[in-house]
Amino acid sequence: MQFFTHIDIKPLTPQIGYNSRILSLGSCFADNIARKLRDAKFHVTTSPTGILFNPHSIASALQHMAAGHQVEPDELNYDGGQWFSYAFHSSLSAPDKEQALASMQQAIDEGVEALQHADTLIITFGTAWVYRLMTSGEVVANCHKQPHRLFRRELLSVEEIVECWNNILGSSLAGKHVIFTVSPIRHLSDGLEQNSLSKATLRLAVEELIRLHPNASYFPSFEIMNDELRDYRFYDEDMLHPSPTAVEYIWQRFAEATISRDAQELMQQIAKITQAASHRPFNPNAEAYHDFCRKQLLAIEHAEELCPGLDFAKERAFFGSHL
Repeated sequence: MQFFTHIDIKPLTPQIGYNSRILSLGSCFADNIARKLRDAKFHVTTSPTGILFNPHSIASALQHMAAGHQVEPDELNYDGGQWFSYAFHSSLSAPDKEQALASMQQAIDEGVEALQHADTLIITFGTAWVYRLMTSGEVVANCHKQPHRLFRRELLSVEEIVECWNNILGSSLAGKHVIFTVSPIRHLSDGLEQNSLSKATLRLAVEELIRLHPNASYFPSFEIMNDELRDYRFYDEDMLHPSPTAVEYIWQRFAEATISRDAQELMQQIAKITQAASHRPFNPNAEAYHDFCRKQLLAIEHAEELCPGLDFAKERAFFGSHL
């Protein structure tokens, strides 16, 4: 007997390996996947300019990275004791103007380097609803809790999203594997009906993009959450975000579909090492524990032989400190 709908996911190509360089951008779900990749010791850069929810703002961030954009003082606004930019997440705002400029420029510079070296991008669209400044018509990445009267709210069309991303996929992202996902996180502030309309718009836009661009693929995180995990027990307490169990399950499905078999085998070895380093010993002075630490250091050496460049500095320091 089968008690839930299982989604068959064909392996995406090219597969991610430990030599891959990954740039992940988009909603907070993009951060969840990137965190799992980072924990598994993959080379991944996550949302340098902060969490971004709509396709237009994600595209703008990529265009800034591709162009090596220099953040100018007149791009900043001041309110509530903070200097901020509508193009950046509030985490990069600051009470001091020069500090805010420096943080934003550092984020762009990090993105420039990551984009130059990336062979794989994970792009997660959160919502098709956007807010435009009434004065300029500019789509903002973040409203920074400014008064609603300053913005006009509208739904991006499938055509607008496709047009915007067509240019990027054919230029700065040409030759890179782009994995699109639609975030399973519900935007209840939009209302359930409007949230459904938004997700459908995003899904249609992505489908058209992967039809037009051979270097683009789709991973069905949205469908996994809504069909395979169709139960409120898989939501966090806010009933909006996936629970840790759901995130772990979606991560497992992502790994199966996108990560090479050799890399998956190495992941298992790495997981044993990192889990061992997270446990605190009952008796750190016992010789048996010292032997355990030596075995873990040998396991690290073996993993590094299989894939030079893995960062085990934290684990090596932990085990070494108990010898």
